[in-house]
Amino acid sequence: MTLNKLSLWGILVLIADIYAIISIVGSRSEPLKKALWIVLILLLPVVGFVIWYLLGPKTQK
Repeated sequence: MTLNKLSLWGILVLIADIYAIISIVGSRSEPLKKALWIVLILLLPVVGFVIWYLLGPKTQK
């Protein structure tokens, strides 16, 4: 991969992680659960986001 593609990938991961963290902070979950999700996303950016997306708290529509 070229540097440009890696930079784009990094920016996309950063945007996804920021979206997840904002969603977590704004959710009605318990503070401990929020903190654990945020730590997971910060420690494992790609994997943490995917796990949160699949298993995390869902918003009611």
